[in-house]
Amino acid sequence: MAIEQMAMPQLGESVTEGTISKWLVSPGDQVNKYDPIAEVMTDKVNAEVPSSFTGTITELVGEEGQTLAVGEIICKIETEETETEAAPKREEEQNTPSDTDANRQGKDQSNKARYSPAVLRLAGEHGIQLEEVEGTGAGGRITRKDIQKIIDSGMQQKSEAPAPAAVQTTQQAPKQQQKQAPAPALSAGDIEIPVTGVRKAIAANMHKSKTEIPHAWTMMEVDVTNMTAYRNSIKDSFKQKEGFNLTFFAFFVKAAAQALKEFPQMNSMWAGDKIVQKKDINISIAVATEDSLFVPVIKHADEKTIKGIAREITDLAKKVRNGKLTAEDMQGGTFTVNNTGSFGSVQSMGIINHPQAAILQVESIVKRPVVMNNGMIAVRDMVNLCLSLDHRVLDGLVCGRFLGRVKEILENIDEHTSVY
Repeated sequence: MAIEQMAMPQLGESVTEGTISKWLVSPGDQVNKYDPIAEVMTDKVNAEVPSSFTGTITELVGEEGQTLAVGEIICKIETEETETEAAPKREEEQNTPSDTDANRQGKDQSNKARYSPAVLRLAGEHGIQLEEVEGTGAGGRITRKDIQKIIDSGMQQKSEAPAPAAVQTTQQAPKQQQKQAPAPALSAGDIEIPVTGVRKAIAANMHKSKTEIPHAWTMMEVDVTNMTAYRNSIKDSFKQKEGFNLTFFAFFVKAAAQALKEFPQMNSMWAGDKIVQKKDINISIAVATEDSLFVPVIKHADEKTIKGIAREITDLAKKVRNGKLTAEDMQGGTFTVNNTGSFGSVQSMGIINHPQAAILQVESIVKRPVVMNNGMIAVRDMVNLCLSLDHRVLDGLVCGRFLGRVKEILENIDEHTSVY
């Protein structure tokens, strides 16, 4: 027999931690390899984690509701491996992490100042100065286990000297926010709604985006009268032929994908000491349920027709609402297009989907009186396109040109445009 350790898997690109929302097994249960053993939530997806081994569950290390870094142990499984085979593996498991951690600390500290909510909470509760902690995670990232080790050793680093102002701003703000947000008093008729794991993950990701990314914002109005007339003229025949709806949103996603190909700077990400310009154009789209928001990805959107994009929008939305969305569906996004117009919004500032550099909000198409080039006033179908940008990566010039190109593409869609 041998005891194998199951670690928190990486359930998406840039995902560094997951929250165990529900255990599907108990100690003593027999499991086969690939059997689902837990439901785990991240800021990108809610997914079932399969077992990596066949054997008997001996210990559930992680608790429901607990957030663990990728690579941390979540449970232990007893397998049929012989002691002779198991001994070298256990010895390797004991030695490898410390060697690897030492190498990471010596070579890469790029994630040193990136803290998870669990790390911030534990450090705040025990007065631990995070800048003094040596992280064992990827890129020197401080994990919950690093903090717990300090707590267990009784060596809390309660420094009397104040931290530098910049450190206080970035690291102590979450603690102050916790202290300044006491639970409000309840009155008759008030309802307390528990915060779900998905909502916690969304909140953590939004907080991370707003605190790490210097947002800037710009807007451009677009005349989509011809596009609207064209889509309305073919929507019924398209639905009858293809079996799904041809939405306005598909036209906007296609226009954004085409413009991204012409302005690749927009398809970039901030990576500390460098900017990564992504080759593939993978459009993230926001799909909302009653209490959650998911951001699945249309891969290689620039290579797809309007029809192909419309099909993917329909398929991904169905997966979200039927609870069938997978981690693969959420991975690889490089730019987000959000259909805020679907609920009547005419102007909004989106929060950038970390680690991307921009998000485009497509607002409602509304009829407005417009002064035409000949000086006459006409009623036209107008839409506002609102762009939030990461000012570390992008400047107003390229963003203005990008939006202008999206506008040009949309305003030139008419009955001569093919959706196939």
